[in-house]
This record gives sequence, C-alpha cells and structure tokens, in this order.
Amino acid sequence: MSTSPPEPPSAPSPEPSRSTTSVLERELVEQPQLSEPGDHERFAHYVRKEKIMTSALSGEPVTALCGKVWVPGRDPQKFPVCPACKEIYDGLRAPADGGPGSGGGAGSGSGGGQQ
Repeated sequence: MSTSPPEPPSAPSPEPSRSTTSVLERELVEQPQLSEPGDHERFAHYVRKEKIMTSALSGEPVTALCGKVWVPGRDPQKFPVCPACKEIYDGLRAPADGGPGSGGGAGSGSGGGQQ
C-alpha cells in the first residue's frame, strides 16, 4: 500500500459557476413571550417555604393558605397574589413557639384556578 502526499488545493476557477443563489429577505417581527394556556386565571399562592422545597424534591403537591392543592412548577413572580391567600396571610400572627414560620415564614408558589 503506497501513500502519496495529498494534492494541494486548486485555485478558484475564473469561470462563473452555472448555479445561482438568491437570498430571500424578510422582516423579523418580535413576538411577545407566549404564556401557557390558562395563565390569566392563575395566582401566586402562599405556602410555607419548607413545603415548597419538599415539593420540589419529591414532586408531592402542596396546600396553600386558601386551600388550593397543586404541584408548584411556575415562577410565582409572573402572577398576581391570590386574594384569599393574601387576606389569610395578613390576618396571621407570628407563631408563639418561635418555630418555623416566624418572621413571615410563608413562601409562594403558583397554581391554576381562579379564587
């Protein structure tokens, strides 16, 4: 088996090629970020932070102050606060035992359904 050195690249041909290429230009229209169906009906709910973390690891549903049960999965910053959760949260007082939840220990998540 003989190996010969590779041939050097050839210079471009002076003749124009027979095929042509065209560029179709179109205007780029930016679209707003699409939200998921039903997002206009969703609220951010109050849930203890520990419950949110547990749910994130286990996939088990959480229960909000208003009673809504769901598995959090969306950014709560994108939704208005649930009016029922806010009313309940505003009426809460700090735990007397100084345990978890003292100092505003409620977290937030988001879920579907209008209250």
